[in-house]
Amino acid sequence: MGQRIHAYFLTLGLSDEEASELHLKYYTQYGLALRGLTRHHNVDPLDFDQKCDGSLPLEDMIKPDPALRQLFQDINRSKVRVWALTNAYRTHAERVLRILKLDDQVEGIIYCDYAKPNFVCKPELQFYIDAMEKANVQDPEKCLFVDDNQGNIDGARKLGWGRCVHFCESGLEAMEGGKIKKLGETHAEGYVQGDKSVAVISDLQELRDVWPDIFEK
Repeated sequence: MGQRIHAYFLTLGLSDEEASELHLKYYTQYGLALRGLTRHHNVDPLDFDQKCDGSLPLEDMIKPDPALRQLFQDINRSKVRVWALTNAYRTHAERVLRILKLDDQVEGIIYCDYAKPNFVCKPELQFYIDAMEKANVQDPEKCLFVDDNQGNIDGARKLGWGRCVHFCESGLEAMEGGKIKKLGETHAEGYVQGDKSVAVISDLQELRDVWPDIFEK
């Protein structure tokens, strides 16, 4: 994904270094590189989606995981409702969930609506406010949230979301904001060892220990 976004920046006539720097700037400033592209370069977000997210060979990149599906199935739906929150467009989110065979395990998807001018994304507070409205939740302390981006965790905490988890696959490398970054080197803002409001996990199965009250098994 990062390589495709970088290639898209290059179509603006930038050098390789300039593309990386601008990608990082927009990712850091807005939480999503596309936000900067639409605001400052009149980029069509749906064209971006088609050439970046839409062009990914996801079927070759991700596979269903029976253990992950079981994790979802073991969630007690009388205690919590499960929604997917993503900075991707709806079609990409639906495609990922379908390939992972998790599309029947989520009640709904909160996504970036690229078809709308000035769409919102994580970590903007309005994204989390919209999520609560769509899920018909009034009390932010009742929101349980897991995300692999520390900025998104920070945004949720600023709104008062009660129990946040930073999913961090330590040791892996990924392109984030146009730069190669080793995952697991930093935690969410305000993280304190032992602070249960922001648990840090490296395997989603650890959610059974972090949130034991929402699982049936």
